[in-house]
Amino acid sequence: MYRIDRKLPVLVTGATGYVAGWLVKRLLESGVTVHAAVRDPSDQEKLRYLNQIAKSAPGTIRYFQTDLLDEGSYAQAMEGCSIVFHTASPFRLQVSDPQRELLEPAIQGTRNVLMQANATSSVRRVVLTSSCAAIYGDNADLTQIEHGIATEAIWNQSSSLSHNPYSFSKTEAEKEAWRIAEQQQQWTLVVINPSLVMGPGIHPYATSESFHIIRQMGDGTMKAGIPDWGVGVVDVRDVAEAHLSAAYTTHARGRYLISGYNTSFPEMARQLLPKYGSQYPIPKRVLPKFLVWLFGPMVNSATTRKNIALNVGYGWKGDNTKSIGELGLKYRPLSVTMNDFFQQMIEARLLHR
Repeated sequence: MYRIDRKLPVLVTGATGYVAGWLVKRLLESGVTVHAAVRDPSDQEKLRYLNQIAKSAPGTIRYFQTDLLDEGSYAQAMEGCSIVFHTASPFRLQVSDPQRELLEPAIQGTRNVLMQANATSSVRRVVLTSSCAAIYGDNADLTQIEHGIATEAIWNQSSSLSHNPYSFSKTEAEKEAWRIAEQQQQWTLVVINPSLVMGPGIHPYATSESFHIIRQMGDGTMKAGIPDWGVGVVDVRDVAEAHLSAAYTTHARGRYLISGYNTSFPEMARQLLPKYGSQYPIPKRVLPKFLVWLFGPMVNSATTRKNIALNVGYGWKGDNTKSIGELGLKYRPLSVTMNDFFQQMIEARLLHR
């Protein structure tokens, strides 16, 4: 097990986010002082869940007002910190201007945080939350690589502003991080590349795409059926653990593909059937690809016919051996992730029988 140095504070950007919430929880429970970078420290409702954790944890939380797109905005928050966890990034699939809403904030935000790390002498390591989206764009891409398995050595080369703009923004932001890291010797960069993150949030009313997916599996949206779309899935709690290990494991280096299971949307839904299938309209049928192609873009404008053609009917495989071997990760079973998440939706009254 990695040894956590509790002496120096750490910075978490986007501290109220889905992954960041669990990371902050683990840090506070370990007795660390967390500098939580947030947009508005006076928004008590948004900070309520982190404050609840901090009340009973041995660690301390301090809030700092920051703006991802303001140069120098992180100077005060980063002061004295040994580790910077940069988790803040927009995860929105439906955008009208991908350049302005996704690409520019992702690159500029990464640049602002990492250039501030250069200017802060206490910083020794930066852990960046990237994504498997920086490794591949569509499932069909995997048919072009050796053994058809996604690994840390691969970069997404098929996404652009007009096709999978979110994936393109994650790819370009991570490339920018490596470019900045290679130009200095003060700190090391470790990058976390999670697949689709699922599981209960610290904040049950979060707006991440993951919450939309689990809700649609139980609110009747998908009762007619679900597309056979292959995905990697990882529990949000395991992603937080990966960040922690990446920060405090001395020999951690490079990128880490963080994914618990090679699965698919129908398989994810199947995990819910034994416990919830009799009370909620969980999808049981797999939709034929031509139907998804025909109606998919009408149901969800973020899904194009090109997306459907290049992903539905294709499996997904990722190699997580580096994360297990070097970061010591033990992944939760898919059924635990899905059932815990669904139960949280019920308890938060976001799903009705």
